[in-house]
Amino acid sequence: MREDSKAARRAQIERAAYKLLKERGYGGTSMLGIAKEAKASNETLYRWYGDKKGLFKTMVENNARMTKAALDAAIRDEADPLATLEDAAPILLSMLLGERAISLNRAAASDESGELGATIAAGGRDSVFPLIEKLIQRGLERSALAAPSARIAADWFLNLLIGDLQIRRVIGTLPVPSDKDIHSRAVAAISAFRKLCST
Repeated sequence: MREDSKAARRAQIERAAYKLLKERGYGGTSMLGIAKEAKASNETLYRWYGDKKGLFKTMVENNARMTKAALDAAIRDEADPLATLEDAAPILLSMLLGERAISLNRAAASDESGELGATIAAGGRDSVFPLIEKLIQRGLERSALAAPSARIAADWFLNLLIGDLQIRRVIGTLPVPSDKDIHSRAVAAISAFRKLCST
């Protein structure tokens, strides 16, 4: 199978998985059900993803890909930490408040096994947070930022950016924010973070 058609097939499988996740929750969603919904073979799903946990981990990683790519590039290119956070903030916030992340988090909240929550943490926060921390560490080393530690400053940054917005989206009390809302929140968070961590 050609790479472009394989990518299209994977996207179709992930759409089917999100649809069933929304309808049935994590516990009620099976690899066989996803295969039927995507009009794919069960064998293909197991060959590509290993198991249901592997499929959902891939979905979480794909959802976080743009944010990770921006942070990875900034670290590799030794870009200015604050400018990078300013660029990455709206990408990260859009991803965290988007329908896919919210569907995953709603399903994780009702998954008593804790498996989906652990998968979301591993593919999402646990892979993005260290990059933010590394970027901030560079800012501390260059005296461009001041904070007790890079870890604490990374926590401050995420708390200022996200606050309770994601949980409000999960429980249905906040609609999908507009691009303007995302931009305004990101600008406010960066401004507050600069005040907290300026040298």
